[in-house]
Amino acid sequence: MRVWFTFLLLFCSFLSARAQEPTSIILEGDVRGSQNHTYIEAPFQVPSGVHRISVDFSYSTRDQRTTLDLGILDPYRFRGSSGGNKSHFTISETDATPSYLPGVIPSGTWKLLIAVPNIRSAVVAHYRDEIRFDNPAEDSSFTDQPLAQGTRWYRGDLHMHTAHSDGSCASQTGKRVPCPVFLTAQAAADRGLDFIAITDHNTTSHYDAMRELQPYFNKVLFIPGREITTFWGHFNVFGTTKFIDYREVAQNGRSVNDILRDATTNGAIASINHADSPTGEACMGCGWTPPGPVDMHLFTAVEVINGAMSSADFWDKQLGEGHRLTAVGGSDNHNALLPPENRSAIGHPTTAVEATDLSVPAILEGIRRGRVFVDLTSSLDKVLELDANAGNSNARMGGDLGAPAGTPIELSVHVATCSGNDVHLLLDGRESPDLAAIPITEADQTLHAKWTSDGKQHWIRAEVRDKQQKLLVLGNPVYINFPPR
Repeated sequence: MRVWFTFLLLFCSFLSARAQEPTSIILEGDVRGSQNHTYIEAPFQVPSGVHRISVDFSYSTRDQRTTLDLGILDPYRFRGSSGGNKSHFTISETDATPSYLPGVIPSGTWKLLIAVPNIRSAVVAHYRDEIRFDNPAEDSSFTDQPLAQGTRWYRGDLHMHTAHSDGSCASQTGKRVPCPVFLTAQAAADRGLDFIAITDHNTTSHYDAMRELQPYFNKVLFIPGREITTFWGHFNVFGTTKFIDYREVAQNGRSVNDILRDATTNGAIASINHADSPTGEACMGCGWTPPGPVDMHLFTAVEVINGAMSSADFWDKQLGEGHRLTAVGGSDNHNALLPPENRSAIGHPTTAVEATDLSVPAILEGIRRGRVFVDLTSSLDKVLELDANAGNSNARMGGDLGAPAGTPIELSVHVATCSGNDVHLLLDGRESPDLAAIPITEADQTLHAKWTSDGKQHWIRAEVRDKQQKLLVLGNPVYINFPPR
């Protein structure tokens, strides 16, 4: 009994000490004229278990031509120097600001390296370093500011591959080679996309390239993503750069639920990929066939459109079981040089997300809320929006509406750039005789329909199809009489 009590005290002491470890450190000091053309080492302690270090550096007397350059050493090696061209940098296990090396963050004494190329003899410069550990904002994004402001539909591609997994393209001489991240980013920019998620299989190595490219591509938000690729299904994880163990084991081992909980703990969301794909030697694990029970509430979304392939049946089945999974799309592009008209080209399909700004948190929140439609035509101007009203209650696409039996529900569908096609309203994933197709006759139009609730649980969503019934735009549902989230 005494041994267990002693162990408990030690364990609690460890947890208390870990909880009290600093999340940031401030280093301050003075540099004098006598230190011109020297190097100053400012030591600081990194506790165990840290996976990211971020540094903000500032100093005075710049107006007197003082120049202080920045670098850093870990306990074992040089980790980089950015001279005077950066006042901020981050280093993590997966990525780092250009000039610095990613890799394991060892505990112990690190040293900020301050070079003094110039300081006048009578000048005293004051420097200040703020050093932060495990900064959540930099774990989830490659920019600390939104790339655009304002609530609107932002359009992107949530599924693509590069040289960091099985993406390939033609080299300068026509040889098939692993395709660099830059070409994916450039293609997305050329096609006018607002955001992309590069989702290489199970790896995190592409994040270093994305951290480097994001400042240049400052109109295209890079969302950290990866495709968790198991033997029984694939799913994308968005919104964290931290490693997630992807090794699912069928018997008495790590499950999909364990992987999903890790993703959630790290602030990420997960989306099932190409669930209705066949599984076999041609595409190992591509279909959704998990060997054990999966808590579907741990998923946020499902890739209903993959290139030109639909998994709408799988999606509707999940909705029917009460799982509110937001429909998204992804090109699953493996060759950044494919022309725009190719069905697997970057941006085909386009996923439109209504968000308050162009940032990773806002885009992910838009997906969580179901404020999403999928444009199979890859346009940059189509709109599909569904609203439902029952008396004084209103629900927008992705929202909830309570409607007792006999309650009339007014449905409003806003469409833009879809003239000459039809809006179809689907009840529980199917056409209903109570909801006839509505022709679209104007470039920007709001169409109306009515449906009477039977008091049961349903979902209603809108699609735009052409006169040959080809699906053009797919919207997310309004949920009627669903249980609370």
